[in-house]
Formats: sequence, C-alpha cells, structure tokens
Amino acid sequence: MKHTFVLADVLEYRPARDGGDFRWDIEGWHGGDFNRLWFKSEGERDTALKANYDIDFQMLYGRFVKKYYDFQVGVRVETQSFRGANVTRAHAVIGIEGLIPYRYEFETALFLSHQGDVSGRVSFTRDYLLTQRWILQGRVEVNAAAQQAERFTTGRGLNNIEAGLRLRYEIRRKLGPYVGISYDRSFFRTADLVRQDGGDPKQLRFVAGVRVWR
Repeated sequence: MKHTFVLADVLEYRPARDGGDFRWDIEGWHGGDFNRLWFKSEGERDTALKANYDIDFQMLYGRFVKKYYDFQVGVRVETQSFRGANVTRAHAVIGIEGLIPYRYEFETALFLSHQGDVSGRVSFTRDYLLTQRWILQGRVEVNAAAQQAERFTTGRGLNNIEAGLRLRYEIRRKLGPYVGISYDRSFFRTADLVRQDGGDPKQLRFVAGVRVWR
C-alpha cells in the first residue's frame, strides 16, 4: 500500500530591523515501506527586498535499508538572488535520513555540483515533550564545502552552524504554532564573504511560525 506524507517542520517569520524574512523547511514523500519518492525544499525570502531569496529544492529516490533508515539519491537545484544578481547550480545528491538513538532525527547529504564542487550537510532534530501539547524542539544544522564558491557566499571548509530552539503548542496533533530563537554563525572564508556582502556572520534571531503535517 502506498501513502503520502508532507511535513512543514519550519514555516516561520524572522523579524529584523531591516524588515526580516520568511523561512521554510518542507519535505514529503509518496510510496510504500521500501521505496519512496521524496521532495525537500528549504529557503528564505527577504520581506523588505522581495527580490532577495535563497531556495534549495531536491527530488530524491528513497530506499529502506534498515529499521529507521532511508538511503536517498537524486538531484538538487540551488538558486540565490541578491541585489538583482541571480545564480543557480544543480547537484547530484546522496544521503541518509533516519532516527538515531535517543530519538534524534537526522539528515545527512553529500552534494556534487555540475561544476564539480563538493559540499555536505548534516542536521539533527529532537522533540522534547513538556506536556501533551507543549513541545520544545531543538535543531542543529552544519554545512561544509570542499571548494570555494563565492557566487553562493560559500567558502572552503566549515561554512556555518545553525542552532535553534522552538516551543510549540499543538492545537491539534498535526498543527502547532511556535515561537523560538535561532542562532546562525558563519566561519572562516564564508564569514568573510558574508561581511563583503554587507551581512553579519553571527545572527541571533527571534522566530514565530507554525509546524504542520498531513
């Protein structure tokens, strides 16, 4: 029997003095217990300068390899627009998604761009049940690259680490508004590139949004 699942784990607004931005992290799949077609989309869009955005979209084939683990392979398209300049690159993707001990959900992926650039990402998420309706979620994401790609504000080595805490109230099991904080820090050459573009390599942001799934 085949099923369909869609989760908007992050769907939020992050206010700032210059207008803030809207951010999302959505994934879903269709298929059975062993074979699934996945999609993943994450990104952000500046609400003051709507031409500024960063979008990451993936289409993947997922194969069950072990209890709680899916092997994934597919394609990724990354698009950025900043101050009227648009850049896009395509990647091949290979990764694993699953549930590790102590109930940490994790995703890890290796990306190979059409220009030969290699990069990787790993993320961990865990829900802490405070009551039947109040849930505290912790999220950590780490990005790194083997080559520098200045057009994408990416340096060689460790790029950035983002950590966040989000407290949500589940009105229904599938719907939970939340508030929280997110801290994003860029490192080394990536931090230099962020500064060159007029950004701050260390950002602590308040967030407000909703988590929904079906």
